Amino acid sequence: MVQAATCFGQELRRRRLAAGLTLTALSNRVHYSKAQLSKVERDLKSPSRDLARLCDSALGADGELMALIPTRPKDAKARRTSDEEDVWLMALSRDGQSWFQPLSRRQLMSMGVAASVGMNIGHPETTTPAGDATLLTASRTLFDNYRQLGQAASPGALLPALIAQTHSLRDLSARTGARTRDGLLRLASRYAEYAGWMMQEIGSDQGALWWTRHAVELAVAGGDHDLAAYGHVRHALVTLYRDDAAQTLDLARQAQSSKLPPRIRGLAAQREAQGHALAGDYDACMRSLDRARALLTTPASQPDGPPVIGTTNLPDPVGMITGWCLYDLGRPREAAEVISGQLALVPPHALRTRVRYGMRRALAHAMAGELEHACELTDRLLPAAAAVSSATIATDMRALARTLSRHPKNAAVRRVAPELSTALQVVNTK
Repeated sequence: MVQAATCFGQELRRRRLAAGLTLTALSNRVHYSKAQLSKVERDLKSPSRDLARLCDSALGADGELMALIPTRPKDAKARRTSDEEDVWLMALSRDGQSWFQPLSRRQLMSMGVAASVGMNIGHPETTTPAGDATLLTASRTLFDNYRQLGQAASPGALLPALIAQTHSLRDLSARTGARTRDGLLRLASRYAEYAGWMMQEIGSDQGALWWTRHAVELAVAGGDHDLAAYGHVRHALVTLYRDDAAQTLDLARQAQSSKLPPRIRGLAAQREAQGHALAGDYDACMRSLDRARALLTTPASQPDGPPVIGTTNLPDPVGMITGWCLYDLGRPREAAEVISGQLALVPPHALRTRVRYGMRRALAHAMAGELEHACELTDRLLPAAAAVSSATIATDMRALARTLSRHPKNAAVRRVAPELSTALQVVNTK
């Protein structure tokens, strides 16, 4: 860590002098104080990733400064055997609160309950074709409703229903006709994939990856082998929030086989673009975004088809992700402008989506030195941020709090900082 910081300070100074910039001039470009930049150059202070990306962009380093910042350590857990794979149990307390506990199959066997895991409840029953069709249609409609509810409710409130519905559909699949069985298993896989996303929203990467793997297993059992590739895209989102550019790129590339549907390849190309942005590679990022746009021009889904994979609330997903990437590329003013235009297209009911990208827009304005506007936007977003209670949104909220803390004398910052701190506490305790 010390060695990386030392390399960064020396390289920053070398590039600054080569560009003919004084510390004051660089300070004005990146909106960090001259004193802080001086400490970084003299190895008295470790650079943050935010500072690195801004300096990288300001000095045209093409990701070389970003590469000197160490990433978070990778998960060192060894791959477990089938007897050690986690099974997630859900319990409800008397006050209605829910909690989730991962137990290995070995632990379950020692508790004498393993026989009930992964098996049908009750005896298989035969249903009529008309009943099968009604069951599948109703379950699909319910999934769409849960997705809409997820835009306004906290993930912890939604998870019990998603998990229960996943298991119910899996069990029901054994009691229906062969045609409906595959449909129910594929739909169960979508519930499981959504449960994985909500697990990440409550801050559980382990739970997110477990439910994503379970979604893939259900999809394969239902004859859908494409969701395994989308599992890589979902996993890449976890590594993206860990600031791990290399692993994000590797996972995204695994989901871009020419044999896969265009939508999955397009979503994977978007994730690859985000990985390139983390690495500070502007050109590669833009090329990936162009590829994503070409692949995502086809309709996402037919009305009577399977649920849409990926977001349904961004009219122009590539446009919004472009704004996201520009921020990570150290171009916050451009990012704020793009995200602002894209937010105008997001429907009012998509609260979680509006808060997610709205908070990144506020962060981009703050990083660009536009503090009053950033604080104004933040003040409007905080009630909704507390309502949707998202661990991933909280990542940008914490970055925003750190950015604002560098300007303690600013009146707008003094006003909004306590409210931002309180909102973060609410999100972290939900």
